[in-house]
Amino acid sequence: MDLSLLKDMTGGWLVGDFSPNLIHSKDIEVAVKTYPAGQVEPKHHHKIAEEITVIASGKARMCDKILTAGDIIRLEPGESTAFEAIEPTITVVIKRPSVPDDKYLD
Repeated sequence: MDLSLLKDMTGGWLVGDFSPNLIHSKDIEVAVKTYPAGQVEPKHHHKIAEEITVIASGKARMCDKILTAGDIIRLEPGESTAFEAIEPTITVVIKRPSVPDDKYLD
């Protein structure tokens, strides 16, 4: 058995082609991210990876849509979005493949 803490993972990322990680993979990235109300991430896109975001709890704005717990949004490479936590929010994010430095601000 191995016990880890999410707070020890960089930005909540725990699977992917980076360190630290729980599983090293060039094929996929997985994160569990926690946002306080009002936190924003600037508009960006990925040139290579597709990204799936699950709203596990809370309420957020992505792609000019209000998302709530249970909503899932999928972005293809080249599609842009910003992120705003309207209330405290937890997301699960999956990116495929895991490509370091594949985040471009718009």
